[in-house]
Amino acid sequence: MDQRLSFITLVVGDLEVTRKFYVDGLGWEPELHEVGEVLMFRVADKVVLSLWAESFFVEEVGKTPTRGGVPPITLAHNLATRAGVDTVLEQARTAGAAHVREATEREWGGYSGYFADPDGFRWEVAYNPGAIGQSVLP
Repeated sequence: MDQRLSFITLVVGDLEVTRKFYVDGLGWEPELHEVGEVLMFRVADKVVLSLWAESFFVEEVGKTPTRGGVPPITLAHNLATRAGVDTVLEQARTAGAAHVREATEREWGGYSGYFADPDGFRWEVAYNPGAIGQSVLP
């Protein structure tokens, strides 16, 4: 198996609420939108973020996902500057992010904060001056 990731799929409770947050609030452009079923965004050259309505997940996978608490996963959006981090966190707040944790200087040398999408998935918004952090910037 090649060392790569093609899709990141998150199960969402209300696809329309999710669409409004990502498309109307954050300004993202969908690659594919099957109303009521799935919303996909190309997030890198060969990586897609897929937001899948729970009923379709259950139909295919066969089990209802566990709900409650903070999902044990974070997604990260890296930026080239600290100011960029603050701008994106404010954009998420304006888009209706349920939870925003202000950015702070981190012991690893970076600067990051978090927001939650409508289903509680946490996004880290980060400036990472290290080589690996810089390697993921556009």
